[in-house]
Amino acid sequence: MKAIGIDIGGTSIKGMIVNDRGDTMAQTKIATDAAQGKDHIVHHVRTVIANLLNLHQDVAGIGIGTAGRVDTLTGEVVFATDNLPGWMGTNLKRLFEEEFNRPVAVDNDANTALIGEAWLGAGRGCSDVTMLTLGTGVGGANMVRGELVRGALWNGGEWGHVVFVPRGLPCNCGQRGCIEQYLSGTAFVRYAREATQNFYASGVEVLADYQGGNKAIVQMVNQFMDDLVIAVYNIHLGINPQAIVIGGGLADSKDVWWELFVDKVRRLELGIEVRAAQLGNQAGSIGAAKMVLGGEPLD
Repeated sequence: MKAIGIDIGGTSIKGMIVNDRGDTMAQTKIATDAAQGKDHIVHHVRTVIANLLNLHQDVAGIGIGTAGRVDTLTGEVVFATDNLPGWMGTNLKRLFEEEFNRPVAVDNDANTALIGEAWLGAGRGCSDVTMLTLGTGVGGANMVRGELVRGALWNGGEWGHVVFVPRGLPCNCGQRGCIEQYLSGTAFVRYAREATQNFYASGVEVLADYQGGNKAIVQMVNQFMDDLVIAVYNIHLGINPQAIVIGGGLADSKDVWWELFVDKVRRLELGIEVRAAQLGNQAGSIGAAKMVLGGEPLD
């Protein structure tokens, strides 16, 4: 059995065909060009799906992970920020079932990333696991007793929009002080610029200076990791998962900072298990395909 898995991000739309053994049969990627609006994004998703179907017409269905809060029963995006302009209200399930005549499952992209990691990555063997994705923003997802906890209004696991600093920095969700404003990859780069008055284009550049011993950057990275430990501590107390998986773009550079972070977690002496995500930017597509293959129900 094969399924298509689609991961819709603000930068790119990734697609894969995965079989029920977890083998990747095909994959492709296209720029999202999100600034051009909903219709353009839908067109690019359609293109990715069509290209994959041309390679394997015998897929059982299509799974889609997207930014925003998703009603998984209807397939509608019930809330989205301006990262994907005009996205709120889009019903991806209805749209693509009608076009491609196959069942479609839709969920939040952090949820699909957790499904992927729980199936083939860092969450294997755990029935209770939480995921944090540190990228342009901060995503989150919770699995309890083997099932995703989406919540009554589909915002369960939105750790990026838990208030971290009361009356803090404004967030594009409309609140102030959200975790996303302090622990995202975007915040990481902003902190570095503020600490040095230097322009950093990416977290990779920041971490290069960290490895080079830049005192201001070393201090900044340590403070960032202290704050990340606080977030992990709060998750541990609130849900007490077997493991907390850290993914997203910042985790791609984990070889530089992971031991520092783990050491700080261990000092709490609470038995908190933190794991680095293993599937990289393929986790969302793999998890989306898994929804069709049996990881999550279609209805």
